[in-house]
Amino acid sequence: MWIRGLVAPLVSGTTYRRAVHLLLGAVLLLPYVLLGVAFAGMFAVPGAPYGLLVLVLALVAVIGLVPPFLRGTRALEIAAARSLLGVALPDPPVTAEPGRAGRETRLRAALWFAVHLVAGGLVGLLLLIPLVMGLAFAGESLGIVSGALDGMWLGPLDRHGSLWLGLLGVLMPVGVLYAVAGLGGLAAVMAPVLLGPSSSERIAALEARAARLAERNRLARELHDSIGHALTVTTLQAAAARELLRTDPDFAGRALAAIEETGRAAAEDLDRVLGMLREPDPAEAPAFAGDRMAGIADGGTFGIIGDGTAGFADGGVRPVGGSSEDGAPHHGLADLGRLVEHSRGTGVEVRAQVVGPVAELSAPVSREGYRIIQESLTNVLRHAGPVPVAVRVAADARTLAIDVTNPVTGSLVRREGGRGLAGMRERVILLGGSMSAGPDGGRWKVSVRLPVERPR
Repeated sequence: MWIRGLVAPLVSGTTYRRAVHLLLGAVLLLPYVLLGVAFAGMFAVPGAPYGLLVLVLALVAVIGLVPPFLRGTRALEIAAARSLLGVALPDPPVTAEPGRAGRETRLRAALWFAVHLVAGGLVGLLLLIPLVMGLAFAGESLGIVSGALDGMWLGPLDRHGSLWLGLLGVLMPVGVLYAVAGLGGLAAVMAPVLLGPSSSERIAALEARAARLAERNRLARELHDSIGHALTVTTLQAAAARELLRTDPDFAGRALAAIEETGRAAAEDLDRVLGMLREPDPAEAPAFAGDRMAGIADGGTFGIIGDGTAGFADGGVRPVGGSSEDGAPHHGLADLGRLVEHSRGTGVEVRAQVVGPVAELSAPVSREGYRIIQESLTNVLRHAGPVPVAVRVAADARTLAIDVTNPVTGSLVRREGGRGLAGMRERVILLGGSMSAGPDGGRWKVSVRLPVERPR
């Protein structure tokens, strides 16, 4: 087992990938070495204009110190370390860090650049001197080359000690490989320290990850509420149509029409949610919601007016739904009439009452309020069946109140299953509101309070 561990660095592909990374440092070091040799030669010339040479040297030194501090250099070093050293490093941020944190990050990157160049120079020397000498020793001892060691001796060894020189010629390349493996391993350890993200970059990455997770959860809630409601309504409508197809064909026809409309609305919701997952295309025109309008009156009556508009308590007309900030359509409390009609089509007797300026609510509050009512009605259909449901929506200057109650039927344990209540609680928490759900005097009641203004 120890032999395998001893030989592993010599046959591992990681060693050679890291050697390539170190040799890149040697390539980057070469211009600095050539400039140093050139200036050393010019300063060695008697009578040279030393003042001018000092000025040129200072200018060249300033130019040579710029690349290590560039953000692009750090990005390239991170890419090289990730692919050749096998180090897991995140991409640098698009914008530069301000203040002290940014200066520390640039200083760490410049230090890594210098370490990379020094390590690359060491590897270059190992390849040029010990490796070449080892190959010459091995070739001389095997008779492949002749005269390579004439006039050379290494301590007690000269060209006549071919056996020992041959052994040394084999050991020197092996030693070079071990040295390269050690330097590569050291570089892999130092890369996260010098090229890794700063504390502010880590915080920004965590915030971005939290935002992505929140967006995923939001999309999951959207799909659960819209598609889950549509499937529940469609299943009940299909079952009722099958039972009454022969005895009441008119009802069956209405049920099929409701299934068609529900499926179309669900397809629109699905397309909207999938559109959120795609990159926005400025060339595409924003889509809008359907052309149906719902009427909402203080007395709790809902209906579609013949000209396709909706009547409100204040006598005005407003379109169904709305659009989000990115132009994507969404449902809001203005669509409550259509939601109630869909639920009534499944046999559920829904009594809805709307109080206050619901139409003036902000888009997020209106949208989440609609989804909460939709999920509540879906839960009623799933767990209680076609029972009477009372929906009350009241809005004032500070709070939106939503209460959904229905008679309790069957086992209450079933109401804790699924993601319905959990999804509603997530929506309420995000808006800084409160929610309660449970039995209340022989009825099941869902009570939600949402602040009209989002908490700061």
